[in-house]
Amino acid sequence: MIGKGKKVPKLKGTLGDGSTLALSSLTGQWVVVFFYPKDNTPGCTSEARDFRDRYAQFQALGAEVIGVSRDSVRSHANYAAKHELPFPLVSDADEAWCQAFDVIHEKVLYGKRHMGVVRSTFLIDPDGKLFAEWRGVKVPGHAQAVLESVPTA
Repeated sequence: MIGKGKKVPKLKGTLGDGSTLALSSLTGQWVVVFFYPKDNTPGCTSEARDFRDRYAQFQALGAEVIGVSRDSVRSHANYAAKHELPFPLVSDADEAWCQAFDVIHEKVLYGKRHMGVVRSTFLIDPDGKLFAEWRGVKVPGHAQAVLESVPTA
């Protein structure tokens, strides 16, 4: 598991347009990586829209935003288009990103236990080190709290 102040692994992922994003290609800027359980679900959509609505503010601080879920590339493409998401969505079908950030845990839904993505966000500094993390995120106010945590120059 990645710890605060530790280098983040050199992960790569496929985006909705079929291109590949290497996390290491974003070295030199702040990076917000938010993990969410599923495209087109109410909580996840609310969270994605909150990041979308603050995206220009993140960009003004020199920060990139990346969403990650286990959904397919096609699902991400449709989801991003439907909700006008300006940031990349990584399809983590093989769970490499989820495992690196340790976001898959047992959850209970309607009384049934299953393994799933726990809503979590990570702020990576320009040197590629973990600066801050939020686990078990509650959506209301979260994107704003992350924005406020990005240091200003």
